[in-house]
Amino acid sequence: MPHRRLPDWIKRPIRTDADYGRVLALLRKYHLNTVCRSARCPNRHECWGSGTATFMILGEVCSRTCRFCAVKKGTPSPLDPQEPGRIALAAAEMGLRHVVVTSVTRDDLPDGGSEAFADTIRALRKVLPSATVEVLTPDFRGVTAWINQVLDARPDVFNHNLETVRRLQPALRPQASYDTSLSVLRHAASRSGAVAVKSGLMLGLGERDDEIQIALQDLLASGCRRVTLGQYLAPHREAWPVERFITPDEFTVLEQKALALGFEDVAAGPLVRSSYQAERMMQEAPKG
Repeated sequence: MPHRRLPDWIKRPIRTDADYGRVLALLRKYHLNTVCRSARCPNRHECWGSGTATFMILGEVCSRTCRFCAVKKGTPSPLDPQEPGRIALAAAEMGLRHVVVTSVTRDDLPDGGSEAFADTIRALRKVLPSATVEVLTPDFRGVTAWINQVLDARPDVFNHNLETVRRLQPALRPQASYDTSLSVLRHAASRSGAVAVKSGLMLGLGERDDEIQIALQDLLASGCRRVTLGQYLAPHREAWPVERFITPDEFTVLEQKALALGFEDVAAGPLVRSSYQAERMMQEAPKG
């Protein structure tokens, strides 16, 4: 299938506000990766221009071969034990009130990278005790001990993306599974206490409306109470093609349906991504 032209509602001007250069300089200063750049996020200029970014730990090479992702694939590099501390210093210089940390998937590591997540959370707590921390994790192969290692460091939000509907999972995420992702969320919710559990879906991959509804119901049943719904954009020509573009009005309807199902907070729109306006979701979501 040929790749489709972007509709007008997807296009946005490139911003290079003063904070954009400041964020870029800080990331270079501390030798840090961001999902904004590695995943070619369409919101990068807006977020960096607003003085924020989503940190990506564990290197910039992923051990998996998901067909929707722009992140480099191959043999990952050794871990950098100083990375958590540098992230904390950069977040402090940026004056962040809500810090989002994600990673590549590291199936080559004996703990899936869970200790690095925990170390990063603890470093942030030490340097920015008043900030809230959100982690967007891989599935850790569903190993509960690894998930617990992250949860024991007490992030404020535990986010793991389901990504797509059950039918499309094997083709899009060949080394992952729908049920494993749900089990990760279910375990996090069972252990959560004050930790909010969040997930996200990409749309426009060829899923049907009824499949979206089922995926939302499955997420809710797993204990997930916050969800993001965004338009999939193919990052390069070899990636899975866009099947269709969902209109802003359709996203509004999906948001209303998700809220009616019982989700506490929903971010839905063509350019919504897992960590897009995460601070707003943190502030506006019901407490408890």
